[in-house]
Amino acid sequence: MPIDTYVILLALFGLVVLLTAWLPMVLKEFPLSLPIICIAFGTLFVWTPLSTIVGSNPLDSRYITEKVTEFVVIISLMGAGLKIDRPLSWQNWMTTWRLLAISMPLTIVAIAFLGWSFLGLGLASALLLGSALAPTDPVLASDIQVGPPQSGEEGEVRFSLTSEAGLNDGLSFPFVHLAIAVALATQTGEPWFRDWLLVDVVWRLAAGVGLGWLTGKVLGVLTFHLPRRAKLARTGDGFVVLGITCLSYGLIEMAHGYGFVGVFVTALTLRAAERESGYHANLHDFAEQIERLLMMVVLVCFGAAIAEGSVFHAFDWRVGIVAMLVIFLVRPVAGWFGLIGSQIPGKEKAVIAVFGIRGLGSFYYVAYATGHAAFDKPDILWVTVSLVVLVSVILHGIAVTPVMRHLERSQG
Repeated sequence: MPIDTYVILLALFGLVVLLTAWLPMVLKEFPLSLPIICIAFGTLFVWTPLSTIVGSNPLDSRYITEKVTEFVVIISLMGAGLKIDRPLSWQNWMTTWRLLAISMPLTIVAIAFLGWSFLGLGLASALLLGSALAPTDPVLASDIQVGPPQSGEEGEVRFSLTSEAGLNDGLSFPFVHLAIAVALATQTGEPWFRDWLLVDVVWRLAAGVGLGWLTGKVLGVLTFHLPRRAKLARTGDGFVVLGITCLSYGLIEMAHGYGFVGVFVTALTLRAAERESGYHANLHDFAEQIERLLMMVVLVCFGAAIAEGSVFHAFDWRVGIVAMLVIFLVRPVAGWFGLIGSQIPGKEKAVIAVFGIRGLGSFYYVAYATGHAAFDKPDILWVTVSLVVLVSVILHGIAVTPVMRHLERSQG
């Protein structure tokens, strides 16, 4: 008697859920990360008779890729904002401002140049490649981020990489829209600069920050400052974080603001509403669990797509060179350059500069942009982004545990 596909999928989903809970505990002392195991599991899965159940290549569906990665990223941004103990200010966040204002634009320009010169991409595609690969990822970098709220695990390295990932995923959006505007102008010949500057830069950023702050303020009152019987915190329910995330993101996107920026600002504002409340830990823990589960599903599918082969059908030596340069040269140099003149010790500067992991946000940006305009050589875009993410996950996943252990031991 044949087994129902639905039953098989239930069993596989149960396995993924169990691994989501168990693996982080097991891998804590080893130079391996959960994303590496997820990709390896997906790769092995393709070589079993069950591989036909999930299809051959999940990246063939641009829309599904865009929406799934979008949801994982916004959940991760909410969790990242909630666990940052350091109050937001110009001086407290100086390292973050340096990375955003100096390192990120340098990274975009350098990667765009590599795409144009090495890969033969047009201007729009080269800009998209730089914009997609410049932001560091809040989803896959949990091993090097700050600890849960009020845990005290917030050295300068962990804080800088957490706060950078929380903001640069949204601040890359103007450059993605610049790539879309250039691609559309190439086809229509219509002027684009004024609309891009006023709408995609000024309005969308202002709406994201402003509405994110306002949403966080309102939710802060509802959660912590209503009479005891009515405030949300009294429920103790962690799943409230899903409502906060989706409400914030939805409202900001309806106002045509940058939802990624807005969700992170909402989380920071909500955290500031009552810093000492233990309810933040409930919200953060639930967000982290949902994020980890969704991340595992996406990366298992990514591993399956790698093993199936079609993701890398456009690979050639030039793609490999660009990917290595992005990881081993562009980010470390741009990161170090942004930190010149800061008071951070040299070892910490080096770790911050090197550990800019790329991940699911890069997939989202390529899927989003290619759904809004026609770009030349989209297969080259996908294979380059996929290779950079794969190498970044493996390299940083193996190195982060011993490097951070050595750094923190040297700091006492």
